[in-house]
Amino acid sequence: MPSKPKRPCSYPRCPNLTTERYCEQHKKQAAKRYDQERGTAAQRGYGPRWRKVRMMFLRQHPLCVECQKAGRLTPATVVDHIIPHKGDMVLFWDESNWQALCKPCHDRKTAKEDGGFGR
Repeated sequence: MPSKPKRPCSYPRCPNLTTERYCEQHKKQAAKRYDQERGTAAQRGYGPRWRKVRMMFLRQHPLCVECQKAGRLTPATVVDHIIPHKGDMVLFWDESNWQALCKPCHDRKTAKEDGGFGR
């Protein structure tokens, strides 16, 4: 199987060629910068209050809604925001915007919304 063609690293002014977004030299720097801009989980709203409310929601909705649609009974482990909140705390706490999903279904949904795994 042919390999992907190499392209320039996405780091500003880096001439290195890579098959990924960043070359080996800049991969860690880019990840660190992304994490700093993104903020911690608590800063994004996923603190102690969220953990408590999340557990209550999963007790009330113990099965993955996507698996149920496919005729499977799978325990839900993730409370997903149906419409991504993107920092909007009103939408974040709107319980009508929540759904119970298993991790594989949540990962598929997130990858689809974000444009693919690893982005």
